[in-house]
Amino acid sequence: MHYFDENTDALAERVLEYAKARTRLDPIPLNFPKTEAELRSLVGETITEAGIGGERALDLFIDVLEPASLSVDYTKYLSFVPAAPTEAAILFDLVVGAASIYGGSWLEGAGAVHAENEALEWIRSIAGMPEGTEGVFVSGGTIGNLSALHAARRDAADRLGDARPARFAIVASKQSHSSIKSAAEVMDCDVVLVDTDENRRMTGAAVAAALDEYGDRICAVAATSGTTNLGVIDDLRGIGEVCRERGVWLHVDGAYGGAGLATERTRHLFDGLELADSFIVDPHKWLFAPFDCCALLYRDPQKAVNAHAQHAGYLAFLDAHGDRNPSDYAIHLTRRVRGLPFWFSLATYGTKAYADAVDATLDLADAAADMIRDLDYVELAHPPSLSVVAFTRTGWGPAEYQDWSEKAMNEGLAFVTPSRLAGEPIYRFCFVNPRTTTDEIAEILAAMA
Repeated sequence: MHYFDENTDALAERVLEYAKARTRLDPIPLNFPKTEAELRSLVGETITEAGIGGERALDLFIDVLEPASLSVDYTKYLSFVPAAPTEAAILFDLVVGAASIYGGSWLEGAGAVHAENEALEWIRSIAGMPEGTEGVFVSGGTIGNLSALHAARRDAADRLGDARPARFAIVASKQSHSSIKSAAEVMDCDVVLVDTDENRRMTGAAVAAALDEYGDRICAVAATSGTTNLGVIDDLRGIGEVCRERGVWLHVDGAYGGAGLATERTRHLFDGLELADSFIVDPHKWLFAPFDCCALLYRDPQKAVNAHAQHAGYLAFLDAHGDRNPSDYAIHLTRRVRGLPFWFSLATYGTKAYADAVDATLDLADAAADMIRDLDYVELAHPPSLSVVAFTRTGWGPAEYQDWSEKAMNEGLAFVTPSRLAGEPIYRFCFVNPRTTTDEIAEILAAMA
């Protein structure tokens, strides 16, 4: 099975044919899930002693398994944070798999890591972080946040020495992503949740009050530049200045919203981000890369190395080689060069095309908000922020929200799921696909009448 023969050649042609056809597909269907029992009945037994053959396995994927998986790049997939990878990024993902490059060390993956670093440098530049900032691509925002916060805790422990507290804590807002709490649990830290202002932003004043109360127990402040639910950007300038004054690590979670840096239209909303000690953004969300791809940056890369570099007998050769390795920047050792499809897409289309695509989704959000304002049965739940539009359906309770969403999904109309705001159900459109049209938005809203 490790030799290329005529069967492999035929299979390769079919795989490439599928990949080309999928990138050309227009319109892209939503698809819909099946139960485990349905899939077992349709697929049968696939893992056998003799194998079922690549052609049969591919047929099962194309005919049964893929249609039972939602297409996240469907133009009316507006829930959670969707994805809309570019054609070049999708195609290059095939190349990355075929190239079989180990991306954990510079020695083994120098060329690929160099290209990834070019993409990271662009993110650094639009974020305004200082030269010398470095980082790595990890699987997603959860690992990015965990890695950055672990580095922050290690830095605080090193700084405080014997005076370090028995248990550290992280300051975050009540609007922060669930992964912040998850990271704290993994790290055995507490989370100090602070209230937000009338615009649901964490402020410098609120952070200062928390630091006054908890003192050296705070190893990091986790701010957000684009909350998942509403797209809200915290008071990064105020928070950053407080953190610089107090000597506390500032981490900024921009997993979704950080892509707004790509265009001058919204870049000013991130004022103060340049003060961050660490920052993440997920290109697989709003920067048009395939899953899984999160960019993690550190103002002082050595602090990340102090926290994450692994040392073992079998790694001694890498240590002697003296390179700074991607594995030194996060909670991982083995890694795929997952930033390469993003790099390839940036190199292919240029950064202006990225700005234009983000602008297109911002236009969609503005248009959706205007439509909602003009209808008497829906109402904006929060002023639109970045590419998120949150709204309510007048007179509906949780059951009606759920029923409508299930029906819309099963009929292939749209994938728009309920969320919650202050304990009450809302709908939210999250626009990251520039191929979505205003006609499609109008169709979804009309179906709620």
